[in-house]
Amino acid sequence: MSQQRTGHEAGITGRVGAVTPSAVPDFPDLPEATVARLPEYLRALHHLAETGHDTVSSEGLASAAGVNSAKLRKDLSHLGSYGTRGVGYDIEPLVGQIEYILGLNMRRAVALVGVGNLGHALAGYAGFASRGFRIAALFDADLSRVGELINGLAVRHVADIPEVVQTEGISIAVLATPAGAAQAVADQLVAAGVTSILNFAPVVLNVPEQVDVRKVDLAVELQILSFHEHRKSARNVADQNGSGARNVADQNGSEARNGAKGTTSRGRVARVIAESAVNGTAVAARGEVAA
Repeated sequence: MSQQRTGHEAGITGRVGAVTPSAVPDFPDLPEATVARLPEYLRALHHLAETGHDTVSSEGLASAAGVNSAKLRKDLSHLGSYGTRGVGYDIEPLVGQIEYILGLNMRRAVALVGVGNLGHALAGYAGFASRGFRIAALFDADLSRVGELINGLAVRHVADIPEVVQTEGISIAVLATPAGAAQAVADQLVAAGVTSILNFAPVVLNVPEQVDVRKVDLAVELQILSFHEHRKSARNVADQNGSGARNVADQNGSEARNGAKGTTSRGRVARVIAESAVNGTAVAARGEVAA
């Protein structure tokens, strides 16, 4: 697993620019879609590094991240990473570049507000620390929870938000409160200096323009999955109905062909009978003449 590095230690170059103590890097203006995919690339790169890989092809990294290789190459080109023909990308420098762009080399302090079932689980999630974050403060409005220790961190009352945010230098907060309390807590966080909020509450927050909000609504995600399941079921029914209709059409066509054959056969029999009758009459007539 790679360790956290500063941009200078990671050797950031290209569009990002070389990072030196006296220089400010030329930070790339990335498309939102690219930013959303960078964490997936980073996750895949960490896994590759942990399994002993030093390089990875664009096809291999794209497959591990669940995107197509052309999109991956375009995304990484925004960082100044183009890989080496026949070799691919060097994993360690690329991890450093992505971590720098995402600001993960700063080990950002995060506040978590709301330590109910969901908040308690988030507070105990070990993955934050391994990805450049530390839960620096826990808050709740429930006095019965204040003072509770979760992973060695005591829960504070929401009234302490301004003081703790300033002391810990917190700019990111995770909101896991009930919907009815979310807006008031968000207002407290923004007033205290928080500028980014990850919102798990099922409500739309009204925040100033300079505050970024990412909404995670598990019910909405399940509803979207339900749509896909419904669509698959509808397609299966349509396919079955189409197959049934084709079978009926084939059967009707077969019966029609058999009917036509039967008509033809009956027509042949009728002609034979008619010819026999005619021939019989002719024979009888000849017999009478002969007699």
